[in-house]
Amino acid sequence: AATRQDMTYWLQELQQKRWEYCNNLDAAKRDSRTSPTPSDFSKGLVAKDNPDLSILSQNASAERARNILAVETSPTDLVGEQAASQPAPVQASAINFSLKQWSTEIKNSMSSLRKGNNENRKSVFYTTEEWELLDPTPKDLEDSMALEEKRKHLAEGNKGLTSTAFPFDFGRIPHKARRPLKDMIGSSKNRTSSDSSPTEWCSGNGNRLVSELQLKYQSQQEELEKLKKDLLSQKELVRLLQQTVRSSQYDKYFASHLCEGVPKDTLELLHQKDDQILGLNNQLEKLNLEKDSLQQEVKNLKCKVGELNERLGMLMETIQAKDEVIMKLSRQLSECEDSTSSQSGAINFPTATCTNKELQELDRLKDNLQGYKTQNKFLNKEILELSALRRNAEAREREWQAKYTSLEAKLCQIESKYLILLQEMKTPVCSEDQSPAREVITQLLEDALKAEPSEQPEQAFLKPHLVSEYDIYGFQTVPEDDDEEKLVAKSRALDLRSLSLSENREISTGVKWENYLASTMNREMMRCVELKNLIRSGIPHEHRSKMWKWCVSLHVKKFKDSTVPGYFQTLLQKALEKPNPASKQIELDLLRTLPNNKHYSSPTSEGIQKLRNVLLAFSWRNPDIGYCQGLNRLVAIALLYLEQEDAFWCLVTIVEVFMPRDYYTKTLLGSQVDQRVFKDLMSEKLPRLHAHFEQYKVDYTLITFNWFLVVFVDSVVSDILFKIWDSFLYEGPKVIFRFALALFKYKEEEILKLQDSMSIFKYLRYFTRTVLDARKLTAIAFGDLNPFPLRQIRNRRTYHLEKVRLELTELEAIREDFLRERETCVEKRDLISDDEEDS
Repeated sequence: AATRQDMTYWLQELQQKRWEYCNNLDAAKRDSRTSPTPSDFSKGLVAKDNPDLSILSQNASAERARNILAVETSPTDLVGEQAASQPAPVQASAINFSLKQWSTEIKNSMSSLRKGNNENRKSVFYTTEEWELLDPTPKDLEDSMALEEKRKHLAEGNKGLTSTAFPFDFGRIPHKARRPLKDMIGSSKNRTSSDSSPTEWCSGNGNRLVSELQLKYQSQQEELEKLKKDLLSQKELVRLLQQTVRSSQYDKYFASHLCEGVPKDTLELLHQKDDQILGLNNQLEKLNLEKDSLQQEVKNLKCKVGELNERLGMLMETIQAKDEVIMKLSRQLSECEDSTSSQSGAINFPTATCTNKELQELDRLKDNLQGYKTQNKFLNKEILELSALRRNAEAREREWQAKYTSLEAKLCQIESKYLILLQEMKTPVCSEDQSPAREVITQLLEDALKAEPSEQPEQAFLKPHLVSEYDIYGFQTVPEDDDEEKLVAKSRALDLRSLSLSENREISTGVKWENYLASTMNREMMRCVELKNLIRSGIPHEHRSKMWKWCVSLHVKKFKDSTVPGYFQTLLQKALEKPNPASKQIELDLLRTLPNNKHYSSPTSEGIQKLRNVLLAFSWRNPDIGYCQGLNRLVAIALLYLEQEDAFWCLVTIVEVFMPRDYYTKTLLGSQVDQRVFKDLMSEKLPRLHAHFEQYKVDYTLITFNWFLVVFVDSVVSDILFKIWDSFLYEGPKVIFRFALALFKYKEEEILKLQDSMSIFKYLRYFTRTVLDARKLTAIAFGDLNPFPLRQIRNRRTYHLEKVRLELTELEAIREDFLRERETCVEKRDLISDDEEDS
């Protein structure tokens, strides 16, 4: 920084960025990164149900304190790289030294927040002139040395507690002498401003009370230890005396009654047994003593744990008390500033008596005072922020620890179940019906298909929801009817989840999108190679609404410019008021559009009404088409990320801009032409597979026809579907050919292994749902299939269009000949075609 003001500005900006970054980390509850620009988030149906991307509310009290302690600064001239490229000013060394000294003081003042020995730690908040941002004069140096000497003498009188610091040392305070900090703060609020200052509170009666209580506590502890030692010695003496009395009495009794007539060997044996009994008794007493000592040690450890917990609570109260003291001092400082400014305005220094030297000295003192105030505010804010961030980090750590414990327990349960299964499978059985392994497998299948039980709200975060009922687009992940299909769908969902977790490029792709969108904040987005590559890699979920709307506007700009404002609402109003021949078929197809999506699953779903409005408005705009089966699915996908009017223009883009004419008419002429073009591309790009289909006479266009008509809706998994739509809305219909070929290329080896037409056709009906790796499919579509010129597709469309028209003309001539022959022949007069029957 070139000046001190710029230095303060940069420190404040860095502090703000750190605060925002840490709060964004707290807001991200799952692995997927959230967008720092929530204004770009989805506007369609998927915007209603995205709890994972909601940003958590920040600490309100911490925000208020940060606003109070904020210092208003602005750069003077040049900042950042421009300032760094300028020549260094004359006082650069002094500023660098001041910055180094300032950073050292910040580290020292914040060292109390680090983990360490709680007993030997003091958290000190400095408020003296120990930092010097301004260049000191020789007179200032002399004054500071004298002030330092006074401070040393004062520190010796107060037993190490300076009057310019706030020490909070609760490590050595006895348990009974401790009082909650909130009570101390509350009681101090009732005093006057002079009595309630933190310096006098810490250096006055509080210090004497602490020292007296510490001495008293230490003396009581020493006396207690001495009494314990005396008690132990007395117990040992009593025990020895009791043993002596018992042994003497036993010897006396034995000598008087049993010694007469007893053999010598028997007496020796009895003596040996007596010795053994005495030894065992001694060992028993030693073990009892050891047991007592261990019990005492356990009690002591429990007491220590309680003390440590209490000390931790006191330290947390210390931090809260510091925050309150900081806020209180800041308010007092602002009041003092106001009063000082008002007094300074009222004072009129006599200009005649003030010399130039005195005026310069006064200005220098004012500058020093302002610098100290700025430093004080900044460091107060720094301490407050670091305390809040540390608490947030601890909360995150506890949450992750709980999740880790839950996952570990779940893993242990799964391992135990499958170990039992393996053990049962290892044991041979005579009858399959009575096999215990069959029972175990049945039980495991039931557990896998069982619905997850509901949990308490406070424990909901402990369970890993690997497979939810619906994905982020609203599509049902697991069917409800068939158990076998349910198991397959759940397995597919787990595979998709595993792929998404192993995608290391997801974060880097999100960062690239953030950087690109940030670079277009002050300029309009334009077509470019960088944007095309980003879209091909997939638009992030939170930016898809914005990008889809931009792509649609790019293609229909000429249509929009020629329409009046409110064009969509006008069309919709006409469709609702006047009879529409397409409305009946639209109503029949609404609930059949996407029944596996929760936004269109019932008549009361929000998406059904929006879908109806868009289809009715388009039927009035384009009466040649009106409504064709397939348009409803295109609109339903668009409505997931776009509002009604934008989805309407999206349908206009697909039908009137991208696709050739007669693509969605009754004859489906354009769709038939594209299937022939696709056959040509198959023979060119995938000759082995094309020859395989020709060998077994498999017409794969019966499968691919629907791919082209509805752009892969209900043909591929949802993650791949929306990545295809991202490129489709930007580049146009050529993308459909690319991905259709890529799907066959993806499973080419599996298809070539099939050796009969029935198995091939059956495999083609469902194989696209088994393609899960979107990155691999995209790499095939945009890499392995190159070159892929659009001019070639246009030429082949033109060629096949003429052939199809000639074929249709021949068919029409045959139909007319048949009708004439039927009219002239009496036997064929009763025959009626399907078209005539419908009419």
